[in-house]
Amino acid sequence: MYQRQCPIFGVSMKKKSVLYYFQAETPPEPPAPPSGTYILKKRIRRFYARFHDLLLIGAAALVTVSALFIYNDTRPAAQHITQGDFNNAVGSAIASATPAPFYAAKVYEKILPSLVRVEGLTEGDGKAGTQIGSGVIIDERGTILTCLHVVENTTAVRVVFFDGSDSPAMITNAQPENDLAVLSPMTVPDDIKPAVLAGTSGLKVGDEVVAAGNPFGIDNSLTAGVVSGLGRNIKSPKTGRVMTDLIQFDAAVNPGNSGGPLLNRDGEVVGIVASLLNPTEQDFFIGIGFAVTMETAGGMAGVPPL
Repeated sequence: MYQRQCPIFGVSMKKKSVLYYFQAETPPEPPAPPSGTYILKKRIRRFYARFHDLLLIGAAALVTVSALFIYNDTRPAAQHITQGDFNNAVGSAIASATPAPFYAAKVYEKILPSLVRVEGLTEGDGKAGTQIGSGVIIDERGTILTCLHVVENTTAVRVVFFDGSDSPAMITNAQPENDLAVLSPMTVPDDIKPAVLAGTSGLKVGDEVVAAGNPFGIDNSLTAGVVSGLGRNIKSPKTGRVMTDLIQFDAAVNPGNSGGPLLNRDGEVVGIVASLLNPTEQDFFIGIGFAVTMETAGGMAGVPPL
């Protein structure tokens, strides 16, 4: 009889009688409790999943606020502007600005192509003479309005246009009570430009006006002033007739201005210069001139109502 050890089961085996020895199973150890780090991570993941959108909004707001703080800390400090700085800036701006042209300069440019010199040739006592006045072109045909006393009792009439060309002219209409005459030249420049006519309904005392003409034969002269009165009646020192409903103004006029246009600040003809007043009966200006309204002059010349 012999005995041997079973290498696998650890059991002694004898011939004819076998004994089996079984090792009892060891119960499994309980799992270790989760660590604090694991629990914290799990809670963080759960919190992030639950408040994901709010966290993104909060992060964006935090970035924006941080950017504003950085900008405020890095931008240059605001400069304090003193009254002296302001005055210097305004003074520099005014000094560098190009001044607008005076209204009379604009009016002159506008009326110049329509302005004419009127010459009435006379003969008396065997001597030839010339009466000089002014006129204004009122239509495309070259029709000219002027004062009757410039061309009355003349043997011939000649007109000189702004470009220096001249032409004989005929008196085609006259209104002695208002010292007005209409002239029709034989020839006119190709680039003739009639004046713009306007009524006096909107004209007021104090409004700026300009008188253009040829005082003492000095061509294309201009003076500026204001309306001094409306609806004036005077006895003309040239014709002796009483003239009514005149515009009184203080723009300087002298012999040679008669028949020229009186214009508003827009360059529109509102009257025809007809007379000046001088208590000494001298023929020079002392501050009071008169013009026939464009309603009267235009009506005589056949212009549609203004």
